[in-house]
Amino acid sequence: MRHIPNNHIIRGVSEPYFNIVRLIERLHRHFLDVLRTELRRMDVEDINAVQALLLYNIGEAEVVIRDLKDRGYYHGSNVSYNIKKLTEFDYLMQERCAHDRRSIRLKLTEKGMRLCNGIRDLQNHLAEKVGLSAETLKSLETAGQTMLQVERTWTDFVRYGRD
Repeated sequence: MRHIPNNHIIRGVSEPYFNIVRLIERLHRHFLDVLRTELRRMDVEDINAVQALLLYNIGEAEVVIRDLKDRGYYHGSNVSYNIKKLTEFDYLMQERCAHDRRSIRLKLTEKGMRLCNGIRDLQNHLAEKVGLSAETLKSLETAGQTMLQVERTWTDFVRYGRD
């Protein structure tokens, strides 16, 4: 089988767009590696990086499982499995909603909140490492706007298909 260079796999896609798509994937994997490293440093061995990220995304809020899926953070059985494990290991509490008994609210336990705070401290440390000069802040804002534009494009494609 002949090797085809990456830049020829998808024809007609602008190089900057293709690069950002690859970077999104790579950054997500690297961020999970960062979380794995931090979990080891914190001596947390009962959950994985994806589960820690789920806790971090819930944070101090009370959320309904359906909201996590609707926001596009998590999909299908993975979120159910992870919530089950996080509840078993006492990071999450689950309560049925009083007004809709089918809905289950999630809230971090004290143990979950400690872990979430540890991840927040890590994020603050990493933000300092990136450096928050006026120029860097502007670059991060521009990158964030670009990522939101890509997200909107992808969301529209999923909802409405091709134009």
